[in-house]
Amino acid sequence: MPKVLISDALSELAVATFKERGIDVDYRPDLGKNPNELLSVIGRYDGLAVRSATKATPELIKAGKNLKVIGRAGIGVDNVDIPTATAAGVVVMNTPYGNAITTAEHAIAMMFALARQIPQANQSTHAGKWEKSKFMGVELYGKTLGIVGCGNIGSIVAERAIGLKMHVIAYDPYLTENRAIELGVRKVDLDELLAKADIVSLHTPLTEQTRNILSRENIAKTKKGVMIVNCARGGLLDEAALKDALDEGHVAGAALDVFADEPATDHLLFGHDRVVATPHLGASTREAQENVAIQIAEQMSDFLMRGAVSNALNMPSITAEEAPRLRPYIVLAENLGLFAGQLTETSVRAIEVVYAGGVAKLNTRPLTAAAVAGVLRPMLAEVNVVNAPLVAKERGIAIAETYRDDADNFESVIRLRIVTERQERSVAGALFGPAPRIVEIKGVEMEAGFAPHMLYVTNEDKPGFIGALGQTLGEAGVNIATFNLGRSAPGESAIALIAVDEPLNEAVLKKVRALPHVRQAKALAF
Repeated sequence: MPKVLISDALSELAVATFKERGIDVDYRPDLGKNPNELLSVIGRYDGLAVRSATKATPELIKAGKNLKVIGRAGIGVDNVDIPTATAAGVVVMNTPYGNAITTAEHAIAMMFALARQIPQANQSTHAGKWEKSKFMGVELYGKTLGIVGCGNIGSIVAERAIGLKMHVIAYDPYLTENRAIELGVRKVDLDELLAKADIVSLHTPLTEQTRNILSRENIAKTKKGVMIVNCARGGLLDEAALKDALDEGHVAGAALDVFADEPATDHLLFGHDRVVATPHLGASTREAQENVAIQIAEQMSDFLMRGAVSNALNMPSITAEEAPRLRPYIVLAENLGLFAGQLTETSVRAIEVVYAGGVAKLNTRPLTAAAVAGVLRPMLAEVNVVNAPLVAKERGIAIAETYRDDADNFESVIRLRIVTERQERSVAGALFGPAPRIVEIKGVEMEAGFAPHMLYVTNEDKPGFIGALGQTLGEAGVNIATFNLGRSAPGESAIALIAVDEPLNEAVLKKVRALPHVRQAKALAF
């Protein structure tokens, strides 16, 4: 009988669900705050169910010799080391939509608290004061709300705000114009949002692209008197810069449910008379906690008892019968998506996956989901092959599948075409045995494998370029593993795809971009 440990406080319905599904479960909500004790017992369990208190560190995952699945009751998985889990063969699951309404409602409540100074007025009144004139508030009616990240939660906040007769503008690179029109919001770039919003509300996951999105520089771009709400993730704003802006009077108030370091028992913003702070309560309603507890117990039980996978962030959802044949194609599709997604910097409008040859006769749904997840993941770290189609739909991205009998010179080919606001991009791949390979980029034939660290360069096909590029990388101490080339015609556009032994920093990329004939140079990671 599989054995699961619940190391954080979860609804008792989770325990009941595990038992009903034939799982031996230990409920130890104290362990999330006692990492040493957790480390000593984790080796006994097949599954670990957590919320946010437990930190599934590389050390903990490596100690879990029998661990097969980690389930996060909620959406955020920044407390789980996914790369380590993947390397150890541990599936990481979350429940991406169980607490969306609850979190959105908390953000709206925080806006009201800021606008009417409710916490401060409450404290004053309880102290026996009657300071009616001190707490002059503002209406939300007619104000401009700027939403950063208009996905599942952000779109619910937008809907509620529109009901309050607010004007809503949104910044989200993956939000299309059609989806914005559906929601009733106006899509803008980040600078315009900062300049026009009376209230800025953050609803984006924490990724390398979104970390410190409200930096000191960006906070300075906001209009004087702005109010800032963060019910998404700590790390999205510069907390020291926010304090300075509050002290200077540039920011009128801030409402924070999340902090860069949690639990936050001592913080530079605590005690500030224009800051409303709550202890990460965004998902803390009875309904949300019951929903995510039952959902994660069902998902983990189905995986441990039947091998079914749902809402996995590091494994595609496929049946046991399909797995052996589909798995190599899933890896190929996802890598093609990651390739295209890392090169895409503007809003995606459409994704087409063309299946040619034998692969066209297989169940391509998980392949398409893997490709879409790959495209979106560079911006949305929490997207997975299960929720990727829904995430794309929420952003108005059209998904299409096309099938062809002929795969040219290959048994099977998967071709990915992406349409953005500015251009179209295509990449094709095939399997060489079980290994995924790129066979075409933007119509240019080439053959290259995927490596953890790669350099993508487009350039004019001129003599001496390859030598100059190699010399530049060599002088920077970058070792080349493989070097693959393709060109449209002699002397015209060329593409180089180079596998290197270590990540490329911005200084190296700057030198490559400065070489004669280079049009684009970008670091890729797989």
